[in-house]
Amino acid sequence: MLPVTERSGEATSLRVRLLGRFSVSDIAHTITDAGWRLRKARSLVKLLALTPDHRLHREQIMASLWPELDSAAAANNLYQALHAARKMLDRPDRTGPSCLQVQNEIVSLWPDRSLWIDLEAFERAAVHARRARTVAAYRAAIDLYAGDLLPDDRYEDWASERRDGLRREYGALSLELAALYEGEGETQSAIETLQRLLKHDPTHVPDPQRGAAPGTGCGAGSTKSATLP
Repeated sequence: MLPVTERSGEATSLRVRLLGRFSVSDIAHTITDAGWRLRKARSLVKLLALTPDHRLHREQIMASLWPELDSAAAANNLYQALHAARKMLDRPDRTGPSCLQVQNEIVSLWPDRSLWIDLEAFERAAVHARRARTVAAYRAAIDLYAGDLLPDDRYEDWASERRDGLRREYGALSLELAALYEGEGETQSAIETLQRLLKHDPTHVPDPQRGAAPGTGCGAGSTKSATLP
């Protein structure tokens, strides 16, 4: 169970981390990747957390998590995964709905309640950074990227495309921040930003459509973006 401190009977928000590591937490407790007794229960929560609106039809879940099984076997596994996930997430003293709800064959994670997911916060911060065009806004976005999406699920098809996209976004933001630093004469800060990028992604190849602006010295075609002292 996921215990929680009561606050005037209100449901406490759930926080899900997918970048760099997987964890689910509330105000009182955290469940890490290793804390789940059933692997597919953990995968179910991850899959829903990755999905817009955090809801999927049961057939989509079955196709993603048990593509090798027939419908009856996959449905049985989904039932077991839902039961195990609810035991992990639902607190025993709460009378409200489960963290995982099923309605009209749609499975939802924490519907109509406060749900914070780090990759969504990262994506919102990236949009804000490009609007604000300030070092502080870029740093706030980049700091939310704690590492690759779900590194323990590196070979799961349902996570790979999103992982690659987030990695590219982090790379583009880093190049844009380095360009801002260079434009302000902060060459050392620009170099350190690029070094952090290569630490996260040693194979990073700048996207010419998403790199820093031409003429900054830190854009997609810049030697500095690929070669550091």
